[in-house]
Amino acid sequence: MAAPESIEVQVCYALPDAAFLRTLDLPAGSTVRQAFEQSGVLQQHPEIDLAVNMVGIYGKKKTLDTVLRHQDRVEVYRPLQADPKEARRRRAGGKASKT
Repeated sequence: MAAPESIEVQVCYALPDAAFLRTLDLPAGSTVRQAFEQSGVLQQHPEIDLAVNMVGIYGKKKTLDTVLRHQDRVEVYRPLQADPKEARRRRAGGKASKT
């Protein structure tokens, strides 16, 4: 069976109050970086810096040169606003002091 000439992928960028989600047809062999460039997300959200923001496919960190497969969902991640461990400690400490 011959390899497909094009693949369909989604590009996703989630914000607290909105989300960017675009489906693209790209040539087979396209990379994560190419998907971001073709999607328009970088123009619509100039705060995204691919040199700084982590990226991934379906919640798993990947590099910009990762080759995409058909039906991958490419994501760009925002920095955490709070350290998850510290937030958990605050919640646990707050509950303990109420008893």
